[in-house]
Parts: sequence; structure tokens; C-alpha cells
Amino acid sequence: MRVFETSVQELKDSVLREVAALAWEDRLQTGILDIPEKIIPGPEAKMRCCIYKERAVVSSRVKMALGGDHTNPGLVEVMNVACDGCPVTQMTVGPACRGCIATRCVHSCPKDAITIVNHKAEIDHSKCILCGKCLNACPYGAIIKNLRPCERACKVGAISMGEDRKALVDYGKCISCGACVYQCPFGAIMDKSYIVDVVEMLRGSAKWGYRVYAVIAPSIMGQIAPATLGQLVTGLKQVGFHAVREVALGADMTAAHEAEELLEKKVLTSSCCPAFVDYVEKNFPKLAERVSGTPSPMVMIGKHIKEQDPKAKVVFIGPCVAKKKEFQLGKTMGAIDCVLTFEEMFPLLESKGIDITQLEEDTLDEASGYGRAFAASGGVAAAVAEALKEKGVTAEQFQLNCAACSGIDACKAALLKMDRGIGDVNFIEGMACEGGCVQGAGIVVRSPKNQAEVGKHVKAAGERTIGSAVESAQ
Repeated sequence: MRVFETSVQELKDSVLREVAALAWEDRLQTGILDIPEKIIPGPEAKMRCCIYKERAVVSSRVKMALGGDHTNPGLVEVMNVACDGCPVTQMTVGPACRGCIATRCVHSCPKDAITIVNHKAEIDHSKCILCGKCLNACPYGAIIKNLRPCERACKVGAISMGEDRKALVDYGKCISCGACVYQCPFGAIMDKSYIVDVVEMLRGSAKWGYRVYAVIAPSIMGQIAPATLGQLVTGLKQVGFHAVREVALGADMTAAHEAEELLEKKVLTSSCCPAFVDYVEKNFPKLAERVSGTPSPMVMIGKHIKEQDPKAKVVFIGPCVAKKKEFQLGKTMGAIDCVLTFEEMFPLLESKGIDITQLEEDTLDEASGYGRAFAASGGVAAAVAEALKEKGVTAEQFQLNCAACSGIDACKAALLKMDRGIGDVNFIEGMACEGGCVQGAGIVVRSPKNQAEVGKHVKAAGERTIGSAVESAQ
């Protein structure tokens, strides 16, 4: 039995597993209404005020497991029935207030929302606009801005409080990074799932004569213990996939092509992280032309498979919620047919009764260590540098100056400098998730050890170079 880090994660897993099991049996229409009561049998509530509220939340999660609201353009949705436990965002005066005579907080407020009562600052929340000027002005740090966890997690300011005090997503700003999904302590925000689509694809492969391939991102390392990668490969084949391939091989291909593109254009930002690309397009439109035109590793490996097997369908399995948006928007050039996160992969296996820890090991070893290192911050930049080296490009011919950016705040700082012509950086590696894909929103285990596990996977590639990995795949 798997151990979950949070009850929200466990609930999500249960719903996805039940939905997938019904899809395998072609009983969704007849069995779907029974899922809430099966997961929440009662008679006592465990997490909410009553079992009826808990079942209502499960019903919303079932809808998300079926693809969510199809009229909603977003990839993440707020389940209003679950969003009811957070305090209202506001500025508050804490006990550190000394009632100083400078009253910088009063003088900094543009709306006269702060007064001094009994030698202590008080805020009139009917006037406060949450600008934060008083917070910065107070020499004691006595003023605190209380943010909902989802708002705090969203680095692009896409989440606010709606009129009904529920979380509200501005899809014009949202980059589908999924940070809010993980950070919401009530599990009120969830990414749309395509798990039923994958089940239907696998069920139909024999009937319609196509073959379904699973492509696994290198950040899988650290997510499957005590099982091994070889056991996971066996499990995916048992669930119905024809074969399993490394997305890291696609990363090798991306690094090789991106190095050539960088030599031609002289200045680039990476294209591997769809949330980063979306961030650039929405917030730095003038720099959008700097985003590499080289397809992401996911697309590269999908194209490669379909060139070798015209009857292939490809399912990407990784840590990334934004990859679903990349697929949803049709940016995968037909190379990818569906996307699952690691969180969804396990329920898919369990819905067929597969325990990968009990399986024999298969083999999956085709990428270079540089391609596998794409999973962590700095890996893309290192791979591009290696690709230039393998092409024989000297420092005199081209001097590579990289900025490996981990998290949107770091990406913003680097992009601002590039936009203003500050510094000599000519390649920005942008990762929306802090730490890189190893800490993506769709992972199962969130731990600093993830990067170490990827590091072992990198070393296991031995002396294989980017060029030799790509050549061997042809």
C-alpha cells in the first residue's frame, strides 16, 4: 500500500483509480454515481463538516477526472464546493506594533486606511486596497499581509478572491504551472485529467490496430521507490502499453537542435518548460521571438517514435501539469496523443491491480546523462553547452553565457535583464518549478532527495554522449 504525503493526494488517487477502473470495464455511465459513497462510506465525516459535504467534493473530483468543465479554457479549475476554509486576504497589524510616533504606515497609505488608536495602528479594511506600502514602511515588520496559500503559490498573480470569496483564476495570466494545485490545503484546485482518454486508447489499440507507447520523463527517479525503473517499465507494459521510451532521449535531440539554433540566432531562451514559455509570451511579448523554436523533449521523442512507427500513439507521463496545457492547445504538432502526471500514472496501474514492486525488471536505457539531467535546474543549460562542445564549437567561435533560472521569480529577473539589454547572458534556461521538473506539481514524492535520485540516473548512463544517444536511436 502506498504512503501519501497528504490526505488531499490520497483522495485524488482514490478518485482517479475508481474512475479508471470503471473505464476499463466500460461501466462509467452506470457506476460513476456510486463513487462518492464508495470513497466516503460514512457514517462519520473524516475531513469536512459532514459526509454529504465530503461526497460533494468527491463528485467535483470525479468531474475533473473526466476532463472537468469543457467550457472552461483553463487547465486548472477551482472546485467551489471545496474552497471554503481559507481566511480572507487582508493586511493585519500584529503584536510587534510599538505605536511609534513616526507613523510611517499612516503616511504611506494612499487610501487613509490606517489610523492610530490607543498608540497602535489599526487598518480599515473597507478602504484598504492591499497595495503593501504600509507593510514595507513599518520599521518593526508589524504589518502582515495574509495571503491564501493558492495566492501565495501563484507567482504570476493569476489567483484572487472572487465575489463569493472563493478562489478565482484569471486564465489570461495563468501559466498552468500547477503550483496552486499542490499548495491548496483543502484540495480545492485540481488539474483536469485525461486518464479516461488513456484507458480508452489502450482498450482500443488491439481493435483498431495501433500501438500505444508510454514516454517517461527522467524526473520519475525518486517517485517509484521501493520499486525500480525496470519494474515500472514492466508494469506499464502489463497495463497495455506496447513499449516504454525515455523522454530523456528526446532531451538529447532537443539539446542538439537547440545548440544549432543558438549558434544561428546568438540569443535564446529554452522551450522545454511550457509554463515558462507561456510566462514569456504573456509577460514579455517582445522576447517571445527569443524563445527557442526547437520542440520540447516530449515532442521530440513523440515525433521520433511516430517516424519509426506510423501506427504509434504516444502518451507522455511526467511531473508537469503545464504539459497537459501544451497538449490541450495543440502545440505538440501531433507528436503526443495524451498526457498524464505521475500522480495519475499510479492510479492507472492500480486500477488494473498492478503492484510494480512485485514485478520482474525490464530494461530502459537509451539516453545520455545530459538528457536525463534535464529533470533538474541547470540541466538544460549544461546539455546545450555539451552539445556545442560535441559539435566542436570553441569559445572563440561562440561564448555561451547561461542563466539557469529555477522558479518564476528567478525567470522574471533574468528576462527583465534580457529585455533591458543588461548583462551578457545569451541563453536563459527557464523552469517554472523551483528546482526544476524534479519538484513539478504532478509528482508523488516531494523531497530534496529527488535531485539526488536523478543524479544517480544520470551516472547510470555512463560515457554515452548526446551525439551517440541520438545516433543510436536512428
